[in-house]
Amino acid sequence: MVATCRQMNESGINQGTAGNLSIRIDNGFLITPSSLPYDDMQAEDIVEMGFDGTYVGRRPSSEWRFHRDILAQRNDINVVLHCHSLYATTLACHHRTIPSFHYMTGVAGGNSIRCAGYATFGTQALSDNALTALEDRLACLLGQHGQISLGKDFSSALWLAIEVETLSRMYVQALTLGEPPILPDDEMERVIEQMRRMSYGQAPDPEGSNDVARPREAG
Repeated sequence: MVATCRQMNESGINQGTAGNLSIRIDNGFLITPSSLPYDDMQAEDIVEMGFDGTYVGRRPSSEWRFHRDILAQRNDINVVLHCHSLYATTLACHHRTIPSFHYMTGVAGGNSIRCAGYATFGTQALSDNALTALEDRLACLLGQHGQISLGKDFSSALWLAIEVETLSRMYVQALTLGEPPILPDDEMERVIEQMRRMSYGQAPDPEGSNDVARPREAG
């Protein structure tokens, strides 16, 4: 967990003591402490919390509410990562949802990466807004705040957060030329199905295709 936090800073998606990270455990979750630089953080500084808001050890991150609520509601994921990456936050400051201007938008699970409405940091209102924006999604922006990415493990959540930041940068740059064309919903459905097949170790080509990549037979 500490290593992933440090990777957040090393990758450039987070700075200083901003951002936080959590992972599900039996009957609760582990979360990063409040206001402790990642370079100084040790394993014993990680805070254990229950879904009732009780904790053991250091004071938890001020954003513990949305970590708790997301983990309580989303049994399909185990890790919640929050950061203030530059381009995602730039879009969030304009309350911009990222549309399907590029097919990789589908990595977040739909045809857009929504931006949640603004609420004061650390509040239940912010958690409620995040849950709404994350419905059927694995990532969202937080209005005038940052981004949240979800995953089954640390590596998948970190990968997605970096991808959201990459897409955000691409979208900001595309907007300098005007509003980019948007891929239609039916194409995004095909993209997401391709991604689903590949995540299960299957070829992206649909069943029954005559032109598929296949191992060359020996001899």
